[in-house]
Amino acid sequence: MKLSTDSYKGVRDFYPKDKFVHDYIVNTLSQVCESFGYEAYDASILEPAELYKTKTSDEIVTEQTYTFEDRGGREVTLRPEMTPTVARMVAGKSRELGFPLRWYSMPNCFCYERAQRGRLREFWQLNADLFGVAGQDADVEIISLAHKLIIAFGATEADFEIRINDRRVFEHIFDEVGIDAGTRKSVMSLLDKRAKLDNFESELEKLTADKSIQLLELLDSAATNPLLENLRVRLQSLGIVNAVIDTSVVRGFNYYTGMVFEVFDTSKENNRSLAGGGRYDALVEMFGADAIPTVGFALGDVTMKDFLDIHDLLPEYVSPTDLMLCILSENATEFTDKVAQQLREEDINVAVNYSYKKVGDQIKLADKKSVPFVACIGTKEMESGKLSVKHLESGDQTELEINDIADHIFTHEL
Repeated sequence: MKLSTDSYKGVRDFYPKDKFVHDYIVNTLSQVCESFGYEAYDASILEPAELYKTKTSDEIVTEQTYTFEDRGGREVTLRPEMTPTVARMVAGKSRELGFPLRWYSMPNCFCYERAQRGRLREFWQLNADLFGVAGQDADVEIISLAHKLIIAFGATEADFEIRINDRRVFEHIFDEVGIDAGTRKSVMSLLDKRAKLDNFESELEKLTADKSIQLLELLDSAATNPLLENLRVRLQSLGIVNAVIDTSVVRGFNYYTGMVFEVFDTSKENNRSLAGGGRYDALVEMFGADAIPTVGFALGDVTMKDFLDIHDLLPEYVSPTDLMLCILSENATEFTDKVAQQLREEDINVAVNYSYKKVGDQIKLADKKSVPFVACIGTKEMESGKLSVKHLESGDQTELEINDIADHIFTHEL
């Protein structure tokens, strides 16, 4: 039976040029996180299913996870997100770790949902978290980090918007209106979908009856809450002028306890969330450890790539190979291998073309693979010990002693 060449639905194959873009995204995110003093960590992709049953949301567990029973009868889940994992790790060694902790990771995650633009079943997601700092100082830092991450790709503030809110404001409003504890979770879930619902007000009335009008009025007035306004002003003092208060931002996970925010692409072609997070001060406590104030966010590689594509910020492919050596005749093979070996020892990445095709075909292959330099080796080159090194983009060609080739390539790259 002939097997299909298609990948599993909702995942990606990374051919070299795709891997180049993916690595660019991952490396840029990592560099910016480390510029803020964040340290890299990682964990297994497998977690006990119970971790998500009690730490995230019912929808995530019942509808959006890859969960199975292993051969030992244990229920296991491929992680759909990293926050419960990092909370577990911190709780497990909370007495040994020095706080505050600034940690980041770029884990591979899985969600079983319908594959669509911006959402796939497999993705990589930056997680950045600050443990051990209560209050607005940490909130300002984490939003500043998210802001810098987008700017680092060459975006301007006009390209995206940071929308901030605070769950504590909602709790005060619920108290004032008299929304009982059992209804609050449903209301918050509805608020999280507000922008996507045409019948939001009628759905809210079903949940809160005659309290819906007062609830909506208070929610609309929450934009002037001093808690939020102070945060916006502090961000503005750091030059972050695209942060706005938006009381429709709720975040779907149950563990958020305070400030929440989302980063939105302002392009009409891709008007969606790129990143989001907030404060979750009680999550570590659920593992039996002392409460640790925490704020963090996540940013996915799929939405980031779409953002870069829409705003024409994707990098041009750069081959990892510096030079391709084209063999003109089989009797030059041994000599070519020795030249390649010498150049590699001088930190030049060399590919040898063993096809023995016509010179033009070999050079076309190098150009197709975006290799910047080529040199052909035959009897003449073996006798003289000199190679004619050609830069394909400019067409410049220079005859060089083999010992001078590495310096020539390095100088050209500078």
